[in-house]
Amino acid sequence: MESLQIGDLHIKLPIIQGGMGVAISLSGLASAVANEGGVGVISSVAIGMLELDYAKNFRMANQSSLRREIRKAKSLTDGVLGVNLMIAITDYEDMLRIALEEKIDIVFIGAGLLLKKPSTIPDSLLESSKTKFVPKVSSAKAARIIFQHWANKYNHVPDAVVVEGPLAGGHLGFKKDDLENQKFNLSNLISETVSEMVPFEQRFGIEIPVIAAGGIYNGEDMYKIMQLGAKAVKIGTRFVTTYECDASMEYKESYIKCRKEDITIIDSPVGLPGRVIINDFVKKIQNGYTKPVKCPWKCLKTCNYKEVQYCIAEALFNSARGKMSEGFSFAGTNAYLATKIQTVKETIDDLILEYTSTKYKFGCIKETSES
Repeated sequence: MESLQIGDLHIKLPIIQGGMGVAISLSGLASAVANEGGVGVISSVAIGMLELDYAKNFRMANQSSLRREIRKAKSLTDGVLGVNLMIAITDYEDMLRIALEEKIDIVFIGAGLLLKKPSTIPDSLLESSKTKFVPKVSSAKAARIIFQHWANKYNHVPDAVVVEGPLAGGHLGFKKDDLENQKFNLSNLISETVSEMVPFEQRFGIEIPVIAAGGIYNGEDMYKIMQLGAKAVKIGTRFVTTYECDASMEYKESYIKCRKEDITIIDSPVGLPGRVIINDFVKKIQNGYTKPVKCPWKCLKTCNYKEVQYCIAEALFNSARGKMSEGFSFAGTNAYLATKIQTVKETIDDLILEYTSTKYKFGCIKETSES
């Protein structure tokens, strides 16, 4: 398994842990993955809910919680760490500034096109920062738009790009009707995006790693998608069922207990399809259940909290803390494959073994066919 290079940042393993919110991937999981040679990622979305008095000042709670989790993770590892950011959140620029001030290695930025230069962040901070900028997209077209804009306006481009397919857990960047359309399968998306990056690599004389995400669960998945040009994979679901994952044991056990048919798509209050594990709360909202929202802070720029069926941030935080009757688990399409809780080290060792076995198997098949 080859290492991953993003600019001058060397990463031992091409494995990036998905930034899962709310409060699923924090310093515990991120540092454990980083210690094993991958990239550990802290999710910033609604991270302020970790503070007991977050309702009094959610904006400051988000900032203090993110700063604390980054510092805690750094105290536990010398490995590579990232922060997952959403352009759609109200305090996106605040959270990006915290990540840059704390000298995080990588920021993964999704839920919107990474086009505008943050107006509230000093140029001096942006120019002196060694943090790598990696947009997350759901199509080769979106990647091209972002990279073309950066190239024309700033005369440089992002350091890598994550392409997330329709089999991911949580909120999805696809229309509900497109989730089963083979046109949008991850293999096609990766091949198309790799091709789109070639002109920018040639223009700037750099390598732009394309990172695959969404539905990748084991080493065989890794090997196959990397044969199409992906330089690394971003995996969320597999890391949920680890001891170090920051979610509650009840959350993790929902993966262990679920069957394939228990994983479904819901219409999220934020206007996107979301992949979840069915439980009583999901059944209630599917049947029209409404929980009045008392919003202390408008997390998402586009949220009309007076009209939503329930608060998605509150539901996700409840489940992260074990209150499954008041929330649900986001999960990738392969979550049902989980059979046990194990350490991050055991999980990554398994991924490497699965990858190596697949590589050997396909190598033998190729040698046999050529002979």
